[in-house]
Amino acid sequence: MVDTLTTAERSKRMSLVRNKDTRPEVIVRRLIFKQGYRYRLHRRDLPGNPDLVFPSKSKVIFVHGCFWHRHKSSRCKLARLPKSRLNFWLPKLEKNRLRDRTIQTKLRKMGWRVFVIWECQLQDTAKLQTRISSFLEREKK
Repeated sequence: MVDTLTTAERSKRMSLVRNKDTRPEVIVRRLIFKQGYRYRLHRRDLPGNPDLVFPSKSKVIFVHGCFWHRHKSSRCKLARLPKSRLNFWLPKLEKNRLRDRTIQTKLRKMGWRVFVIWECQLQDTAKLQTRISSFLEREKK
């Protein structure tokens, strides 16, 4: 299937994709702040620059977009593949997923606990708040 946008239009659209302070990330930050937790943002000294870092607890949270990070849940409708240029998108998105796994492994080896929140999980904020609290309050084993 041929791309329906010109090269200039596609470039403009892709330049709008953010990697920090995304809508899902801001929603999660507000939920966590309301619960009374304090955190640091995007620590560059940690692999993958985690979205939220809780240094005293040695815990990090990543907020992943279902499309960009290839959410594997069968119920997730946001992780669909593009209809055009699959030979470009499949390797790119798979590389993102593999990089995420490598980063999480590195963080765990450094003694950090990792929690991933997927964009589609923001639809049920009550359940998400419970999961976040459970993660942050759980003692390190």
